[in-house]
Amino acid sequence: MPLQGRPRRLWLVAHRWLGLSLGAVLLVSAVTGTLLAALRPLEHARAPAVQPGLGGPVAASALPWQAALDELRRLHGPHASFTFRPPRQSDETLWVFVRGPRWNGTAYFHPTQGRLLAQIGERERLFGQLFELHSELWSGDIGKGVLSVAALAYLLLTVSGLLLWWPARWHQGVCIKWSAGGTRRLFDLHRVVGAAAGLLVLVCVASGAYMAWRPISQWVTRAAGASTLAPPAVLRASPQAPPVPLDVLVTRGLAQWPQARAGYVQVPAGEERPVRLRLRLADDPHPNGLSSVWLHPRTGEVLAAHRWTALDPGARAYAVVYPLHTGEWGGPLHRVAVGAAGVILAGYGITGVWLWWRRRRTSARPRSAVVGSS
Repeated sequence: MPLQGRPRRLWLVAHRWLGLSLGAVLLVSAVTGTLLAALRPLEHARAPAVQPGLGGPVAASALPWQAALDELRRLHGPHASFTFRPPRQSDETLWVFVRGPRWNGTAYFHPTQGRLLAQIGERERLFGQLFELHSELWSGDIGKGVLSVAALAYLLLTVSGLLLWWPARWHQGVCIKWSAGGTRRLFDLHRVVGAAAGLLVLVCVASGAYMAWRPISQWVTRAAGASTLAPPAVLRASPQAPPVPLDVLVTRGLAQWPQARAGYVQVPAGEERPVRLRLRLADDPHPNGLSSVWLHPRTGEVLAAHRWTALDPGARAYAVVYPLHTGEWGGPLHRVAVGAAGVILAGYGITGVWLWWRRRRTSARPRSAVVGSS
C-alpha cells in the first residue's frame, strides 16, 4: 500500500536530504568508476609490450624475479615495497607496483631478459589518479570511511525511494509521461529507473564500500563468531645469513599448490614482514587469487599457507565481492551491467539535484507571479 500523509512527508524529507548531503560523494564514485571501466583497456595498451615470439606467457618460475628486485632497490632504496604482477598474456611484461617514500608508480620489466623497459609514475597516469579518487577520495583512510558512509546512505535512499515510488496501481509505477513538460518527464525517469535499477546499483555501491574500508570485513568476521587471520610473524634470523633470492622464494611458494597460477608476489620494505605469494586455484572466483603462501625473507622457510576457502569469513568474501564489483565474474554482459550501474547512479544524482533546484525556484517565486502566469 502506498505511503500517505505524514509518513510520506517524512520519508520524502529523508530521501531528499540524504541525496543532497551525500549524493555528491556517490556522484563522484559513479563517474570515476565508469571512467575507470572505460579507461582500463587504454591503460593496458599503454603498458610496454614485448615482441611476439614468446609463444605464451612466461612461466612464473622462469621470470627474472631477483634481477628485477635488485634493480628496483637500486632505484628506489630499501624503504620501498614492491608488488610483482606476472604476465598473463604472451605480449605482456612483468609489472611491478612500487610504493616508496620518494616515488609511487609502475615499473615494467622484460619477462625473459630482466631489462627495465619503463617506469610510469602514479601521477603521470590519469587512470591512477582516477583510481585514487574513486577508492579513497584522495584522502586515504578518511576518504574510505566517507565512501562507506555514503554507501549506507545509498541503502537508505534505495529503501526510501522504493517506499515513495510504491504505486496504488502498478501501471502508474512504470509509466513515464513523455508528453508532459521536461521537469515531469525527468521526475518520472528518476523514480521509474530508480525503482527498476536500484538493486543493481546497490550491489555495486555496497561491494565498493566493502573493498574500500577494511573495518567492514572485520565486522563480518566478528559477526560470524570467527577471528581475523593475521599474517605470520617473521622470527629474527642470523644477521650474517644472506637474504634468500626471490626466485627461490617464488619457486618454494608455487610448490605448495603446483596447479595454481601466480597472481601477485608482494615484497614488503625491510625484513620484519614475510614475502607473500598470492595464488589462484582452480576453484577461486577471485581473478587474482586469494590463496596465500608466506615465506621468511632470510631463511626461505614457508611460514604459512592459507587456502582461500580457509580464510576468515570477512576476508573470504573478497573472492566474490571483488569480481562482482569490477564486472569480471560474468563476462562481457556483467561488465556492461556494472558500467550501466555507474551511469545510472550518476543520473540519479544529476536528476535529483535538478528536481530539487526546480522545486526550490518554484517555491521561491512570488505568489502574484504564480497567479499572473496561470
